[in-house]
Amino acid sequence: MLYHLLYPLHTDFSVLYVFRFITFRAIYATITALVISFVLGPWLIAKLSRLQIGQTIRKVGPESHFKKEGTPTMGGMLIVLAIVLPTLLWADLRNLYVWVTLFVTVGFGAVGFVDDYRKVKKKNSEGLSARKKMLWLVLISLVAGVVLYLYPPFQTTLSVPFFKGVRPALGMLYVPFAMLVIVGAGNAVNLTDGLDGLAIGPMIIASGTYLVFAYLAGNARLSEYLQISSVQGAGELAVLCGAMIGAGLGFLWFNSYPAQVFMGDVGSLSLGGALGTIAVVTKQEIVLIIVGGIFVVEALSVIFQVTSFRLYGKRIFRMAPIHHHFELKGWPEPKIIVRFWIISIILALVALSTLKLR
Repeated sequence: MLYHLLYPLHTDFSVLYVFRFITFRAIYATITALVISFVLGPWLIAKLSRLQIGQTIRKVGPESHFKKEGTPTMGGMLIVLAIVLPTLLWADLRNLYVWVTLFVTVGFGAVGFVDDYRKVKKKNSEGLSARKKMLWLVLISLVAGVVLYLYPPFQTTLSVPFFKGVRPALGMLYVPFAMLVIVGAGNAVNLTDGLDGLAIGPMIIASGTYLVFAYLAGNARLSEYLQISSVQGAGELAVLCGAMIGAGLGFLWFNSYPAQVFMGDVGSLSLGGALGTIAVVTKQEIVLIIVGGIFVVEALSVIFQVTSFRLYGKRIFRMAPIHHHFELKGWPEPKIIVRFWIISIILALVALSTLKLR
């Protein structure tokens, strides 16, 4: 909005020419998201407390979590707001990729909101049934995948990290593939959100990484130099990534240990969906496995645990997702959180190295 209002005036006021630069707008989208979080965060936490919208803790979970019962949840509404508003203010709203990503972000957030609300209303940890939740996530992702497939500039080739010449064209198969990436990312972040600040830390790091990927993919000269897929218009997603960083940092201010508020499914699903969509648009879908390695391991730990128990009647971990396993081994919660953040930083650096290791 600001871009459309102010940039056309640069012929009269030269200082407004800075609105042309994605880097400038990404920086101020980050700052705007931070300001929104800091201003509205205390009000939202107080409002959630008054409405008694508190977290319900599973009785089968670690005993250390019982004291968290009643902590305000659904704080992810603040995250969604702090992503959407700065993006609308600073991004070029003629860009389809921005709207597709916002659609998934808000859509996944809406599914998470209904799930969280039902948990609060029923006063238990069960919200939407797994089948209904997955159905809605699949439908939203399917719409996004079809829109991208039908958008003429978008290509359905798949970039393989470390191999510059390997770019298979998936054709129509790209739609279910994109759907799998987006839904998988949403659920993986959702499973990771089990400790104070555990999910939002790696999400901030992943958002910063994809800010770089988006900017490079949208710059024809740089993408050609690095021999990565060039996606005309993808650079605008750097602005949205900036908003995600700012929203994440602002939320972490209140969600760091001991948390004043939890994001709930409304936050984790929206963040994961946004990240998956950005990975699809920037043609860095496979690299998401590296960037979001923490999320992948958390999701796999649940899959392996359930599969092992059903087939052999034995558990691989003391409890899944894997962060609970380390809790039951006696690791203090802050140590688990910070160590997972450190791993996320290392994985982000490895992912960025794929730009040159080809």
